[in-house]
Amino acid sequence: MPRIRPLVVAATAAATLLAAGCGKPPDLREQGVPVPSPSVLAESTRPPLPQATTTPSTAPTFSESYYVACLGNPSGDQVVATLRAKTKLLPKSGTISVTMGPLCSGTWQYTIVQAPGKDALVVVTKAAATTAAPAALQIVTAGSDVCTITVRTQAPAGLLAAARCS
Repeated sequence: MPRIRPLVVAATAAATLLAAGCGKPPDLREQGVPVPSPSVLAESTRPPLPQATTTPSTAPTFSESYYVACLGNPSGDQVVATLRAKTKLLPKSGTISVTMGPLCSGTWQYTIVQAPGKDALVVVTKAAATTAAPAALQIVTAGSDVCTITVRTQAPAGLLAAARCS
């Protein structure tokens, strides 16, 4: 029996050392300080996702490099209504035809309108700075030659091409 005793002592010592190296089981540990898990660390280092807007923009975005048909944003009727409301260039009543446009480049528009018995009127408008709604148009210039200093220095390249301001 003397040979078994050293084996029992060695086995007990080995079990004690193994148990001491592992520490207490997780459910027997004190619940004071939480231990972070890898998933929590990964989430905290990610940048926050952008918040979705509640009102998506419906205004189209046009390139400034060239001009394209505005496709109703704004419509020719909106350009005519703006002209009638903000200038005395068109009669307050009667049919006004839009012979070209509106053509859009960036937030600017180029339109040619025709009143009965009058020369064609070339109109340059742009969307108001506070909103991109087509109803909020600003008249930049209107007449037979729209290549004014303002148009030449501020208008996008596409509008300059449409107006032939070379």
